This record gives sequence, C-alpha cells and structure tokens, in this order.
Amino acid sequence: MPSTHELPSLLARLDRFSEWLGRGLSWLILLMMLVQFLIVVLRYAFSINSIPMQESVMYMHATVFMLAAGYTLRHGGHVRVDIFYRAMTAKRKALVDLLGTLFLLLPFMTFVILSSLGYVSKSWAILETSPDTGGIPGIFLLKTLIPVFAGLMILQGLVEASRNLLILIGRIDPEADVPDHHEEHL
Repeated sequence: MPSTHELPSLLARLDRFSEWLGRGLSWLILLMMLVQFLIVVLRYAFSINSIPMQESVMYMHATVFMLAAGYTLRHGGHVRVDIFYRAMTAKRKALVDLLGTLFLLLPFMTFVILSSLGYVSKSWAILETSPDTGGIPGIFLLKTLIPVFAGLMILQGLVEASRNLLILIGRIDPEADVPDHHEEHL
C-alpha cells in the first residue's frame, strides 16, 4: 500500500479515502458476481427472468468502474505506454506522472464534469427511470456517477501530482515512498 506519511495532512486523508473507497467497492464485485450467477441459474434452470436483477448488475458494475477509478489511479492500474516508462528512474517517472496529471488527467476530468452536468441535471429533473417495465427507477442516480467519477479522479490526481512533486523536490525519497504505480506493469 502506498505510504502517505510524507504527504500533507489533507492530501494524506484524501489518499486514505481513495484506498478505503476502492477496498470497500471490491465487496460490491463479489455481490455483483453472486447476483449474476443467480440470474443465470434462475434463467436457465427455472426459466425465470428478472429485469431488476439484470439492471442491478449493470448498476453495480458502473458503480465499481466509476467510483474505484481513483483507487486504480492510486495503484497505477490505468493504461500507460510502458515501453519508455519502465526504464526510467523513479524521479523521471515522477516527472512524467506529474506532467500527465497536470496536462492530461486534470483537464480531461474537468471537461467530463462540465460536459456531463447538463446531461445529469436533465435526468434529475425528470427523475429518469428505467425504460424497461419493472426496471430500477434510478437512472438519474446512475448518471450522477459520471461527474462524481471525474471529481474523485481530480482529487486523487491532485494527491498523485503532489506526491510526484514532493519526489521531484526531494521531500519524499523516490525509492522509499514510490506508490505501486511506479512499479513495472506488463
């Protein structure tokens, strides 16, 4: 687990929140698998179909995907081109990660928030429901995950940018306090 002892207090709390949220959401994956298994058994063994159960899998998947993205960023699980990155020193990796966060991640996540607000607010205005009869009535809640996802990514991006800046200025030893995402990925 990445160390936060060298981060300023607020950033360390945000980092721990991201870790807590990601670990908590991992239990939702187990629930999602169990519900999906139950859907298959009910359908093929008993010819029972449940739209709310099917939609609940979609809701759980979207929740995990959207809300655990910051956790994934914290642990370096997002896609990157490793051909050059893996051979870099820890300080150079910190520089690449800092620049990527400042010039790619933060602007794109800001765009996601700004461009999704109208979409989400229209859904809230009508309290949008499932188009399927008997479906889950909370589509507006599902759509709300879009700006929440981007907000969580911005928060974790700021933590990562700060961590990388502290590595670059020598306040954090890059060899002793390098989060998992500075390790090689296949």
